[in-house]
Amino acid sequence: MTGKLDGRIALVSGSGRGIGREIARKLASDGARVVVNDLDSDMAHETAATIRGAGGEALVCAGSVTEDGFAETFVGAAVNEFGGVDIIVNNAGYTWDSVVQKMTDEQWRAIIDVHLTAPFRILRAAQPVIAAAAKEEAAKGREVFRKVVNISSIAGTGGNAGQINYSAAKAGIIGLTRTMAKEWGRYKVNVNAVAFGPIRTRLTEGSAKGDSTIKIDDKEIRVGVNPELLHQMEQMIPLGRVGTPEEAAGAVYLFCLPESNFISGQYVICGGGFTI
Repeated sequence: MTGKLDGRIALVSGSGRGIGREIARKLASDGARVVVNDLDSDMAHETAATIRGAGGEALVCAGSVTEDGFAETFVGAAVNEFGGVDIIVNNAGYTWDSVVQKMTDEQWRAIIDVHLTAPFRILRAAQPVIAAAAKEEAAKGREVFRKVVNISSIAGTGGNAGQINYSAAKAGIIGLTRTMAKEWGRYKVNVNAVAFGPIRTRLTEGSAKGDSTIKIDDKEIRVGVNPELLHQMEQMIPLGRVGTPEEAAGAVYLFCLPESNFISGQYVICGGGFTI
């Protein structure tokens, strides 16, 4: 039995852990060859090892998606090792929250850079590869669809107090998605987005003391949602609980399938019926 993504070459940013890891594993389990990326090289290699252990193919391209030149390196890794690019999932990111009067320029720029500028750069770097492949396929009378799935959030579709930087970036991703769908339709590329609601990851799992942190560029950044607040939020989710990383990956997977070949420029909320 063959997978629907057999032979497809996928780039998944931020796939060393959490949702990104499950996206990489899900695509690989259906036959895609995956370029795994993460800021943490050890976690990226662990994800790749898991994929290979299950019989799949994976390559590691560790590093920060916000670094100058990273996008070209990321795309180049897929082309050099696997021969092209068929699927791009722009997933990497984190949160650095404050209300507007307390938010610094550094916080604003960091979150805009990772959630909006980095996907733009990756897509820009992939354009020559995708355009050349599409031209060659068209000359042969072949219609081959490629996929871009950008990750947004319900903070981007409805706003969220204390997250003006994150909300702005995730709203921007929807605009980017709709524009790219129009620009790349001629290449037979479907460009869509998934806006996540509450999903149980290290960015939502916090302690009651609010002391959960992640390390970004030698900075300890506080993350997580207070357990009491998360519990209250959970009560408002029509399906009765927060989502799992595997369920989040499933939503992305839907946009990578051939069945989505005539869907482009859209976003779907993966939040158990919860919106803000």
